[in-house]
Parts: sequence; C-alpha cells; structure tokens
Amino acid sequence: MTIQPFDVARDANIEGHLIGSPVSIIREYASAGAGPRLHRHPYAETFVIHRGRALFTVGDEQLVGVGGQVLVVPALIAHRFEVLDGGIYEATHIHANDRFITEWLE
Repeated sequence: MTIQPFDVARDANIEGHLIGSPVSIIREYASAGAGPRLHRHPYAETFVIHRGRALFTVGDEQLVGVGGQVLVVPALIAHRFEVLDGGIYEATHIHANDRFITEWLE
C-alpha cells in the first residue's frame, strides 16, 4: 500500500506509476475562462465535478458539466472544456492509465 500526500485544495497531478496505481489523477481548481485546448488520450478520462460548471466539447457535442456530475470521455475522442462564470470549478480528472499521454489537437 502507498499513501501519497497532495494538496487537494489546489491543482495537483499524480502519475499512477509513481505510486503503484493503474490510474493517473489531476485535481483541477480553476476560475472562469480556464481549461485545456482540444486534445485526446488513448484511454478514457473521467471527470468527477465537485463544484462549479464548465462547457465541455466532446467530439461533436457540447454540454455543461456541473458540480455533482460525472462525465466520461471515451478513448481517442477529442475533447476540451472551459470553466464558465459563476464560481470556481473544482474536479478530479481520472486518466485510465498509469501515465499521462496527451495528443494536443490545437
């Protein structure tokens, strides 16, 4: 068993291979306008949204994700999000891989 401390109140990244985990985790804490540009991964990414809201573009679809929701983006599907006005976006992003692999598309 491994216990890995990290600051859950701010952005933090943990690559699973460093702690013996099959998944990697991003702890996101962002304000309006923040978010990554269009990209994809060779594995699924799960967004557990704790609070706030963001406009997600997933393939050809757009939707607003809000606190209390879980969004799963399948492997190889292009996606991005932008935090919307109305407070801080706080979420845990779970990458189904022990290392982050990202192909930036824009």
